[in-house]
Amino acid sequence: MATIDLGRWIVRVAVVGGAGYVGGELLRLLMVHPEVSEWIATSRSQGGKPIAEVHPGLAPITDARFAGLSPREASEGADVVFLALEHGESSRIAADVFSTGPGLLVDLAADFRISDAALHSKYYGPHPAPELVHRFRYALADIVGDELRGADALAAPGCFATAAQLALYPVRSLPLSAAPTMSAITGSSGAGVQGRPTTHHPARAHNLFAYSVFGHRHEGELTEQWRNWTGRTAESPRMTAHSGPFVRGIHLTLHASLSETVPPGHVTELVTEAFEGRPFVIPTAGPPHLTHVVGTNYARIHATQSEDGREVMVFVVIDNLVKGAGGQAIQAMNLALGLPETAGLTQLPVFPI
Repeated sequence: MATIDLGRWIVRVAVVGGAGYVGGELLRLLMVHPEVSEWIATSRSQGGKPIAEVHPGLAPITDARFAGLSPREASEGADVVFLALEHGESSRIAADVFSTGPGLLVDLAADFRISDAALHSKYYGPHPAPELVHRFRYALADIVGDELRGADALAAPGCFATAAQLALYPVRSLPLSAAPTMSAITGSSGAGVQGRPTTHHPARAHNLFAYSVFGHRHEGELTEQWRNWTGRTAESPRMTAHSGPFVRGIHLTLHASLSETVPPGHVTELVTEAFEGRPFVIPTAGPPHLTHVVGTNYARIHATQSEDGREVMVFVVIDNLVKGAGGQAIQAMNLALGLPETAGLTQLPVFPI
């Protein structure tokens, strides 16, 4: 393991699958985390290569290389193991990683986000490792918070699902006439490091298009959480995803109609109450700008209602690779281990970008 003497804690971390965009964000944040003393990063495709060759931004602080180790080998002796792999891989290797006895396993793929077998099957097919699902806690850090303390396996939420649930959570108690609907736009980095026709620059630049209509996979996890919060087991909030002409970030808009009138300013109060004391969710006086969160673990949120008090809109912006992936995973690690929640995560945005 590469060693960095940054604090009094001795937290040894392994990142399995460190060559992708999410793996790169994990490393960027973990390398300067004040409570992490040792780290190792593996990659099947880049094993043996300098990490800074794959993630040039890390060159000033490391000359380490990607280890060509198996997930089991990389996990031996680690306190925390992050799995930053493509969907399906975590299910295949999780049992081996558990057998090495890490204090905490954090999966950033979709494998263990949904506990309901039928809901998982609807969006992903039959689960390949159903016996492991019960071990994982859904780690929506800004809502679950200190309840993660002591957990030994965490499923980090998806990026769209994170933005959607931050918008849904404050309105869960409103007298809704139907489940809310949402529209969200994401940057090209959300598609991962391997290019596809729809992520090719000429297809994304100066363009905007919807995809996975009536079936985006992240609807599965946000539906499960919505049902848990509200008890409305037949409801499924709808989210339409769009590909935007930028690299990082998600801008989401929620709309809901109410069966009863609510007083002026009520939804603003609900947002304030929902995220009181949460260090990374910032209510704003007006609709937030995406550029104000890019590169950070912060979310900005604004809620408003119509003059007649019968309609509600909520706007949320996050960085899909930080708040929607690596940053939230580290925030959840901090909470699970009893470390300061904000440790290693207070970087501010660069503006303009």
